[in-house]
Amino acid sequence: MTSLRFDTYDWPGGREAMLRFGPDTGPIVIAALPLFEEANRTRQFTCTILRTLADHGIGSLLPDFPGTGESVVTTLDAKLSEQRRAYRALTQQLGVYSYALSIRSGALLDTDADLAGRWHLAPHTGSDLVRDLERTRAAAGKSRQEGEYAGNRLSPEMLAELQDAVPFEGGRYRIVRLDTDPRAADATYAGAALWRRSEPSNDIALAQQLAVDISHWIILCEG
Repeated sequence: MTSLRFDTYDWPGGREAMLRFGPDTGPIVIAALPLFEEANRTRQFTCTILRTLADHGIGSLLPDFPGTGESVVTTLDAKLSEQRRAYRALTQQLGVYSYALSIRSGALLDTDADLAGRWHLAPHTGSDLVRDLERTRAAAGKSRQEGEYAGNRLSPEMLAELQDAVPFEGGRYRIVRLDTDPRAADATYAGAALWRRSEPSNDIALAQQLAVDISHWIILCEG
């Protein structure tokens, strides 16, 4: 059975929780969920990927970042720059080669970290995310002054940081997309866009395929 442990990590702004899957030695994969509501829709799916990676002998982490998950930082007080700062602090504490597994807007969090490589699923720019948030806000009949987006209260500072944010594409970098996405990718797979679902869901077959893709890519990077 895949080992699962609860742990914490420190960053300059405090301490955050994280889940550990698989071994603590060797390369470690750091998973970053999409921001805001998409995180809830993809968490189970991401955990399935990480459990499958553990079956392949690859350890991984699913951390909370400031303003996400069970963080003591509220969503209103969250800033992208602080989330990036926490991500970087986590990689520095690990003391081993680490790889990013970032989904959608989670790809905006690993930009400042010293990583052995970045694997992104359907990476999202900050401006794309802000547009989605604005559409959701308008559909709910909320005014911009209220600062509420799909149940999340966001600060003007966070929105401004997101507007200019883009994924880091340097170094060892692999983009994977669903086969319904026409944008450029290193590989595509058939599966459901779970981040678009109205409720949390899973796609076990896709998660297992992606875990194999990640494990093979890490072997190539390590070689």
